[in-house]
Amino acid sequence: MDIVLRKLEQKEHKRTRGLWEKVFAEDTKAFLDYYYFIKARENEIYVIEEKEYIRSMIHLNPYTVQVEDREFLCHYIVAVSTEKAYRGKGYMRKLLYRTMEDMYRRKEPFTFLMPAAEAIYTPYDFRFIYKQNIGETNGTEGNLQAEVTEASIADAEDMAAFFAAYFKAEHQVCAVRDAAYYQTMILEQQSENGGVCLMKDAGRICGMFAYAREEKLEIREPLYLPGWEMEFLKAAAQLRKDGEPKAVLYACAETLAVRQKPVIMARILHLESLLGVLKVKKNERVSCSFAVIDPILVKNSRVWKIHSREGEDMLTVTETEDSEGVLPIASLTSFLFGYRTLEEIKQEEGVILSAHLEEELGKLCILRRIYLNEIV
Repeated sequence: MDIVLRKLEQKEHKRTRGLWEKVFAEDTKAFLDYYYFIKARENEIYVIEEKEYIRSMIHLNPYTVQVEDREFLCHYIVAVSTEKAYRGKGYMRKLLYRTMEDMYRRKEPFTFLMPAAEAIYTPYDFRFIYKQNIGETNGTEGNLQAEVTEASIADAEDMAAFFAAYFKAEHQVCAVRDAAYYQTMILEQQSENGGVCLMKDAGRICGMFAYAREEKLEIREPLYLPGWEMEFLKAAAQLRKDGEPKAVLYACAETLAVRQKPVIMARILHLESLLGVLKVKKNERVSCSFAVIDPILVKNSRVWKIHSREGEDMLTVTETEDSEGVLPIASLTSFLFGYRTLEEIKQEEGVILSAHLEEELGKLCILRRIYLNEIV
């Protein structure tokens, strides 16, 4: 039976809503109204059609992502789904291959997703890169010293300035949080029976957090200045309803976390672009070469040389012929994003590291300070 894999035109995006409603039945009408009005206006949707009916789809949602001191357009993969009767036919594999090839051609350094199950994506060389702090709280009773208000679209510029001034420098990898980002966040939280709360002191933002209330209160990305954690806990207590379970905190401070959960997997796409943004540790020079094996994006399968000059922290990336070792793309992903150490990836199948290569790779500033908490 003939099937067609294609990228939809923007005006066709709403045709995928029926499949979303079938596969992700837990999502509310309010959320889908938001998604198809806001997110689907700017994203890319690839589908597999059979007899003009959409049987499988994948959405690529665009984010400007800060990686060290560079910014890249990257895509967050969501809504990977196939109608139940059409599963097991390799449709997801075809869609992933096609979308990864298209993103590679645009020289996007990596793509990322929040997996329903890790095992679904490991065959495509996705690996976890980010663990999220998760906590629970009843909040703290008491009179608020801060003024707590619901954020409106008009507050987005101030919210972006607050993040840039006090939190941006903490992260090597995160979505760029400009005014448009926070406008979208406010609308998204409102679609989930929530919003974004601002904590202010003398009219200036001293903290903010997103919240949603479906079955219970969920708070995401509580950010506040030093000394204001107690005020955040008071605000959380006031937001909770009588008899409601403890609020769940996502991406909270370590002081409030009870566990860490692996939430985001990434897949390196245009390897040269990613290597070119890495930095070298202070007072170090790097010079080494290694072969990369990428069975899907085969143009990454080359022998790469990375080196830095005296007094500089940036890498120069070129091709060469002499290799000091071998790194499968998945193992390289785990290492470059700081999720696994060199000692750990040395135990993985296909990894070969000479003593010199291991020493040189140890001089890189690995991308371990990651902050990717986006839902869609």
